[in-house]
Amino acid sequence: MVVRNDAEKCCYCGGCVGSCPVQALELKDGRIVVDVEKCTSCGNCVKICPVAAMELEK
Repeated sequence: MVVRNDAEKCCYCGGCVGSCPVQALELKDGRIVVDVEKCTSCGNCVKICPVAAMELEK
């Protein structure tokens, strides 16, 4: 599983970035960038996202 960010829903608050225990998310150039090598699919970013822009996908 890997986390994906839906740019159309995202409000770019940065909550997901701060919630990631392995620092796999970064707010860069006005978008959320996911480092899939670091991501452990814990779902913290999905739970904290106020606009449901973060999703876990297979």
